[in-house]
Amino acid sequence: MNSDIIPFNRPYLTGKELSNISQAYSNSQLAGDGPFSRRCHQWLQKQTGSKSALLTHSCTAALEMAALLLDICPGDEIIMPSYTFVSTANAFVLRGGVPVFVDIRYDTLNINEQLIEVAITSRTKAIVAVHYAGVACEMDSILAVAKRHSVRVVEDAAQGVMARYKGRPLGSLGDLGAYSFHETKNVISGEGGCLLVNNPEWVTRAEILRQKGTDRSRFDRGEVDRYTWRDMGSSFLPGELTAAFLWAQLEEADQITRERVKIWRRYQDLTLTWEEKGVLRRPVVPQDCQHNGHTFFVLLPDGVDRKMVIKGLSDERINAIFHFVPLHSSPYGKARGRTSGPMTNTENLSLRIIRLPLWIGMTNDQQTRVVETLGNMLTRR
Repeated sequence: MNSDIIPFNRPYLTGKELSNISQAYSNSQLAGDGPFSRRCHQWLQKQTGSKSALLTHSCTAALEMAALLLDICPGDEIIMPSYTFVSTANAFVLRGGVPVFVDIRYDTLNINEQLIEVAITSRTKAIVAVHYAGVACEMDSILAVAKRHSVRVVEDAAQGVMARYKGRPLGSLGDLGAYSFHETKNVISGEGGCLLVNNPEWVTRAEILRQKGTDRSRFDRGEVDRYTWRDMGSSFLPGELTAAFLWAQLEEADQITRERVKIWRRYQDLTLTWEEKGVLRRPVVPQDCQHNGHTFFVLLPDGVDRKMVIKGLSDERINAIFHFVPLHSSPYGKARGRTSGPMTNTENLSLRIIRLPLWIGMTNDQQTRVVETLGNMLTRR
């Protein structure tokens, strides 16, 4: 047994994070929307082409803001995949919305765009496109369906920072987009997120909702001589220390992405032989998608005991994990949502997926050890 542990994730630091935090302290502004926040906003807006980019304390908060901007009311239906994190649904359930779960594609594990239209009813308010593993959903089809039925599109791009669809940044294609900067993501701030506002009609209201329902942002810019309560809202913005940490990451976002994609591609090469032997299936990235190397997963053959595989890897000091438990099968998902059609791929693939360790600094030897250990285990079964 190799004594060196290979963790699933190891947060990457650029080296500027602590000096930025010290500078934020010296600026004597630790609350949100200080100089570092403004730099992050400007960078994200320029990078994505969005009308507005607003930091939030989490991607969950960004999605909750999206639900507020959409004026979700009790009974409104929101179409989404079941194979996603609970925040995708919770943001809308908090407003009384009803998640309508649609099956995923076999290749990308993204929502199956061909099943969305049949799920639309007179109560449908929005479609949520979750870009799994930083690989884009088929956005042209989703946007076309939304336009035909006059419903909104929200991109849950929690895993999609620096990824693209047909050259366009994820999060910038729908009416609204949400990013995550959680420590497990590519670009991090510990906790953190961002709401991308692509519909110009919502820019001003998004600022108000984020600032507890007040026009504080206009006051800070000197556009009004005092601020007051204008709308519903909450405290969605992060503190300046979080923004200072994030700014160090955003400045290196291109390099971070290149390094992760390099590691991802090596995994893709190393697992080819095992896929040809039929013991696993590698990720599929459609031609129009430029992914960001967020996650490398494999799918086990039907009938393989995933728990035993994960335990076997753990015994060899390799930390590989599964992912989402489908929301439609959860107690609260059953109580508050409904499915549209069979969930065949969702139920099958969610039981077969294993995510392999991927972090900047992984060596070739470590990747080889992960893949050879996994492959040998699967061929001995």
